[in-house]
Amino acid sequence: MSRRDQIDADASPQGYLFRATRNRALNHLRHLRVQQRSASQIDTDEVREPGAQAQLVADEMERAARQAVAELPPRCREVFELSRVRGLRYAEIAELLGVSVKAVEANMGRALRTLRERLAPWLPHGDQL
Repeated sequence: MSRRDQIDADASPQGYLFRATRNRALNHLRHLRVQQRSASQIDTDEVREPGAQAQLVADEMERAARQAVAELPPRCREVFELSRVRGLRYAEIAELLGVSVKAVEANMGRALRTLRERLAPWLPHGDQL
């Protein structure tokens, strides 16, 4: 309380509390109005240049994904690319690489788990690769 010395000792504490509560509520409502105006201004700015911001985010995400795939162990990367880039089925990958389907599944699981961990900042919670 910054004006203690100005409080009338004979005044009702109930009146003081009512006025303090009222002023606090009015300040809160003013603050909400300022937030709403600034939020609408931010929305307007984003509408003006939605492509530029979206393109920057997309470029960063693509760069992060390429780097994460490049850092996978060689066999995991190979299995991942054969499956996700070339669209081969696990049985086709197993035949091509001369390994079992279970080995392909294990490598793909390892690749997806690693990518999910490395790309977590870019993925909304609950999304799958």
